[in-house]
Amino acid sequence: MTLGSQLLQYLFTGITIGTIYGMVALGFNIIYNATGIINLAQGEFVMLGGMMMVYLTTIIKLPMIAGFFFSILIVTLIGAAFERAAIHPLKNPSVITLIIITIAASILFKGGAMFAWGKGTFTLPSFSGEKPVSILGATILPQTLWILGIMLATVVFLILFFRFTLTGKAMRACAANRTAASLVGINVKTMVLLSFALSAGIGATAGIIITPITLMDYDRGTMLAIKGFSVAVLGGLGSNVGAIVAGFIIGIMESLGAGLVSSGYKDAIALVVLLLVLFIRPSGLLGNTERG
Repeated sequence: MTLGSQLLQYLFTGITIGTIYGMVALGFNIIYNATGIINLAQGEFVMLGGMMMVYLTTIIKLPMIAGFFFSILIVTLIGAAFERAAIHPLKNPSVITLIIITIAASILFKGGAMFAWGKGTFTLPSFSGEKPVSILGATILPQTLWILGIMLATVVFLILFFRFTLTGKAMRACAANRTAASLVGINVKTMVLLSFALSAGIGATAGIIITPITLMDYDRGTMLAIKGFSVAVLGGLGSNVGAIVAGFIIGIMESLGAGLVSSGYKDAIALVVLLLVLFIRPSGLLGNTERG
């Protein structure tokens, strides 16, 4: 393999990884915009999506398409139930209290997954075969094209939802000013519920589409949450476009670092970038200096 095709291969790998991180970051942004908190259980929604898809398609033997939508639905309901049980009953909680609750939820979800599925690593068949596609001497898996396509569809859905639906506009109003939104008749607590449900659904989607490539186990969510949060901060918390751009940046940096330097540094790259951003530009690449 020539140097050019090798670099192209690293680029393809980085785009795949970056798309995954970008979708995790989208989940962070949705809840951050509605509540102002960082949901540290977001990685567990990704893990649950992948594990649920494996269970429904390999154990219960549902068709792939049915398993896909049922897995998203189940994890969405889990996210909504979590908000109703742990967030909704609180009266004017502090941000730190809410963050601690999400940490506790992360531990609970991880423990529940370990109890339900054990400590084994699970795989899932690719959506459309395993034969790689060759491009200029580099190869790309068909599943990578599914990941990119579903990520694009998710971003388009979010744009249409937030700009052209009453519910989406109400959630944006809560993001801009929760007090003013409440004064004009918007049920802020309902918007928070929807944000958790939507975030869980997007996380589950990410978990399903990455499992054929990365495999899945009960402990996978923690690192995905760290990487997704790093991407969300780099892109600017609350900026969905920033999340996608930052996801590609982190993914490509990880791939190049692992290929050209050492794979041992791969997981550290996102953390180093996170620290640099916090020191140099806390608002991120496309974020505002202040949240509305």
